[in-house]
Parts: sequence; C-alpha cells; structure tokens
Amino acid sequence: MADTVGRYNVSQRRVCSILGKHRSIMRYKPRVIDDERTLILEMHRLALKHRRYGYRRIHALLRASGWRVNHKRIERLWKKEGLQVPNKQHKRRRISNGAGSCVRLKPLYKNHVWSYDFVHDRLSNGKPIRMLTVIDEYTRKCLAIPVRHRLNSKDVIRIMGDLFMSEGTPAHIRSDNGPEFIAQRLTNWLECMQVQTTYIDRGSPWQNGYNESFNSKLRDECLNSEVFDTLQEAQVIIGDWRNEYNHHRPHSALGYQPPVPQQTDNKGVHETDTHKNIHEGLCFYPRYAPLHRHKNTVKTTKTTN
Repeated sequence: MADTVGRYNVSQRRVCSILGKHRSIMRYKPRVIDDERTLILEMHRLALKHRRYGYRRIHALLRASGWRVNHKRIERLWKKEGLQVPNKQHKRRRISNGAGSCVRLKPLYKNHVWSYDFVHDRLSNGKPIRMLTVIDEYTRKCLAIPVRHRLNSKDVIRIMGDLFMSEGTPAHIRSDNGPEFIAQRLTNWLECMQVQTTYIDRGSPWQNGYNESFNSKLRDECLNSEVFDTLQEAQVIIGDWRNEYNHHRPHSALGYQPPVPQQTDNKGVHETDTHKNIHEGLCFYPRYAPLHRHKNTVKTTKTTN
C-alpha cells in the first residue's frame, strides 16, 4: 500500500478508501518477541536430536521444558526455518566396532598406546623412499622416522627394539593391517615383549587418528615443501623436522606446547626428556642401513702330481 501511495502521489486516506482497508494498517508495526531467536535455536537443537519428530512433538517437548508457546507459533516458526522430517534417513554408526579404534582404546598415560604407519615419497630422480612414523599417542611425541628405500618386518623389529630400550615398552601398539605389521615374525616378537597389537578395521584409516593426523602434518609441513636429491638428504631434513616437531612446534592438543619442551638454565638449553638427541640415532644411524648379504667364496686349489 505504501508503494501505491508513492507511485500515484495520492493520500493514504484516498488509497485506504479505494481498497476498503482501515488506515491503522498503514501504521502497524509487527512486534518482535525477545525470546524468538532463543526459541528458534532450541527448536533446531531438538530437531537435530530427534530427527523423526515433527513440530507437534517438538511443541510438546518445549512445553515440557517450560516454554509457554502454543502449537500455532511453533508451526509458523517450523515452516519459516524450513524444518521438516526427512523422507529418507541413513543409518549411522554411533561408535566404531573396531576394537583397535582410537575411539575405543584411548591413551591414558605415557607408553600406554603407540602407533606406527608407513609414509611414502620420492626423490627428485623418481626413486621411492619409505618412512616409518612411530608416535606416543598420549604425549604426541614422535619417537622415530627412519627413512629408507625399503622397510620390511625385520627392519620394523630392529627399529622397535631400539625404541623399547630407549623409551620403554608400550602396553599397546596400534596399526593398520599392512603386510609388514601382520607378519608372523613381528607379531611373535611383540608377543614375547608382552606388547599387545591393536589393529584397525580394513579401509578405516580414521581409526588410527593420532598417527594419521601426524602423517598429514609431516606431509604438509615437510614433504610437500622439500625436494630430496639423495636418501641421505631426506634423512637429515626429515630428522631436523622431527626435532622441530618434538621440541619447538606448538601442539593444539597440548595447550599449544611442544610434546617435549626445552628448559633453559645457566648452563644453556637442555631437553626435559631424559633421552636426548634420539632423532639422530633413529633417522640417520648406520645400523638401519640395508643389510647386504655376501656369499662366502671358497678357494679351491688343484694339486698336481
């Protein structure tokens, strides 16, 4: 009606008499109730919690919780917000069934749960390299990132053996179902060390969330920004990144503190961790070099009569 008044340049009285409307509607201002937004948020919360409830049941829940509203107002807000009961609903899993999931088995203390996984990359000449990332899920400390062209179950036993001596023996080790991790040689050795192996479900990397999160940081902050020409260069650069991650990089889950913070005294900077410079022994250490088998040659001499 205001548009008509402005377009034809006539008075409100004239327009209202022609349209048969009372002049009071021109001055009517809708009243906005103060609790409208709060009521809408509560409706959204209940609709999200009870996906199969319509506005009538939502109105009953609101009345039971102390809201003094009638069903007509709830119906109006329900339509205004576009809320509706979906025709189809998809089944969802409340919690993972896998016993090895990080949701079911949560780390409670240091050396409670370790996890390891393989990460792959390539040198500048296209040669593949392989890394084994080992972390303590409770402290978020990266225990090792050995870098080799090949890593098999024997190498995993050798690496984990040195870690057990330097860091202690964990109660559980979480991993996927890769052939190196389910090898009979490795599982028998872990059983002798009284370490329980915890495997995630096949095709469910999110169940190994702590290690997958670390691997994504390793790739994003190091591997994607570095070009490795040789294996030794990759070992040194990745070892330096691991040292930076453990001692300097703020971790959001630890209140933006590094997993192994350093303290400064009159004698200089030292690590609060009792095992110093572990990354030098795990990322660039001769004992992890590939073992070459040499055939024993036996010299035979002919005797002449």
